[in-house]
Amino acid sequence: MRESMITMNAVTRERGEMILVIDDHPLFCEALQMTLSDALGLSQIETRDSLGAALEAFRGGLEVDAIVLDLNLPDVAGLDGLTRLRNAAPGVPVIVVSSMSEDRIITAVLHAGAAGFVPKHSPREDFVAAVRAVSQGGSYLPRDYTPPAKDADPDGERDAIDRLSELTPQQGRILALVCEGYLNKQIAYELSISETTVKAHVTAILRKLGAQSRTQAVRIANSASYAEILRDKAKP
Repeated sequence: MRESMITMNAVTRERGEMILVIDDHPLFCEALQMTLSDALGLSQIETRDSLGAALEAFRGGLEVDAIVLDLNLPDVAGLDGLTRLRNAAPGVPVIVVSSMSEDRIITAVLHAGAAGFVPKHSPREDFVAAVRAVSQGGSYLPRDYTPPAKDADPDGERDAIDRLSELTPQQGRILALVCEGYLNKQIAYELSISETTVKAHVTAILRKLGAQSRTQAVRIANSASYAEILRDKAKP
């Protein structure tokens, strides 16, 4: 499949755009900053080394035109980072980057709302093309990506991703901790909120997911690759 819906014409200067790169590898961030600045004339490129730092920036009023997100950050499990980021910055296109580029991962990322996917081993031109494409309202996919047949899609995975996307950023954080085995008291301490508030959020999470228990909520999260899709792939 061709990587972009937009033809690869001469580079268009997008000087007024703000790009946010979320990645915990300083060298990658620096290289991407230089690449986008040189190729697209972008001077406004912010970087954050964790999802938490990015979400805090949005809560502080940061406005961006596009986001480049590492799928596997220290404070992220699977697709929860993408889901929480889209809730925090609705309407902003997200390009996911990852050293893991299996078709199933790409498919799950796209269904979770990403505007594009770029394998980390890709040449610099691909990152430029991806940012250019999503900035113009298009999308970007790797050249060798093959969408799975409909009957190959795991049962319930798409529906689970849809339900997870309805969670608020705070509910996403709480569900991520539930998936890690945290109790309500521990979650309250971790997020600096009351245990009563945690209980209220958990009740809302169960309702949105259509789950009858925390265990079932974790199963739904895992079926959507929320916490499991990268479990068998160690981060380099």
